[in-house]
Amino acid sequence: MTWFANPVSVCLYAAGMSSSLKSLSPSRAGDFMTCPLLYRFRVVDRLPEPPSKAATRGTVVHAVLEQLFDLPRGARSLEAATALVPSVWQEVLAEDEQLAEAFADDDGALATEWLDGTEALLATYFELEDPTRLEPAERELALSVELESGLVLRGYVDRLDVAADGAMRVVDYKTGRTPGAAFQQKAMFQMRFYALALWRLRGEVPRLLQLIYLGDGQIVRYQPDEDDLVAMERKLVALAAAIGQAVETGDWKPNPSRLCDWCAHRALCPAWGGTPPPLPVPAPVQP
Repeated sequence: MTWFANPVSVCLYAAGMSSSLKSLSPSRAGDFMTCPLLYRFRVVDRLPEPPSKAATRGTVVHAVLEQLFDLPRGARSLEAATALVPSVWQEVLAEDEQLAEAFADDDGALATEWLDGTEALLATYFELEDPTRLEPAERELALSVELESGLVLRGYVDRLDVAADGAMRVVDYKTGRTPGAAFQQKAMFQMRFYALALWRLRGEVPRLLQLIYLGDGQIVRYQPDEDDLVAMERKLVALAAAIGQAVETGDWKPNPSRLCDWCAHRALCPAWGGTPPPLPVPAPVQP
C-alpha cells in the first residue's frame, strides 16, 4: 500500500476545568489512571518538574523526525537527520525556559552529555523505515473533537499517513525500549485515544496504529475496529467523570507502584510520608 499526503484541518480546543471535566488528553488521562494524586500535582497544583535527559532527548528526536520530512525525498538521509540536531536543540532550549536556565552556562559539554545517544536513535529509525518512500499527510497533528457526551478529546499525533484509498495509519515514535505486557497497554491506550478522535472527526476508523520503538528497533502494530473504539469512548467518558468527582471532592488518592521511583513529587506523597500542598482555590485552568 502506498501512503501519501491528504491534509486535514483540525483546530485545537481549550477548555477550563471545573467540577465537570470538559476536555481530556491522553497524557493527562494516563496520569489519572496511573495515580490520581499525580494528576493533581501536574494539572491542579501545576508543580514544576525538573527536565530529564531521556525526555529531552526524546523531544529532540521527535522534532528531528518531524523536520526530516520538510526535506526533498532524496535528501532524507541519516546524515541529514543528524545535521538537524544542533538547530533543533536550540529550538528546544528556546521553548523551555526551565531547560534553558539549566544550560545557561553550558560550554557545550553538558549538552553533549544530554544528547548522547540521539544519533543511535535516529540510525535505528532509518533501519525501520525509508523516509524517501513516505509522504506523511500530517506531522504533529493537533486533534480536537467533541464527543456526544460533551467531552472534548485533544492531543497531538506524531505522524498521520493516508493511503490512496483514504486508509489512515497513525504513527507514534517512542525513544525508549518496547515495554513489557504490563506497560504496553498504556502506550496502546494513547493510540486508541487518537484513533477514536480521528474516527469521530473523519467518520472512518484508522486502518492501522503503529508504535515505533527506537530504543530497541521494534514496531508494534494494532488494527482497531468500531467496537473497540466505542468501548474506548465509554472508558474515557467514565474517566472524565471520575476526574470531575475528584475535583469536586478534593479527594486525590495516591496509587503507589514501581513508577513511584521515577516520580518527581514522591517527597510530597502521603504514601511515602509526604504532605501535599494545600489545594489552590479556585483550581487553575486545565492545560
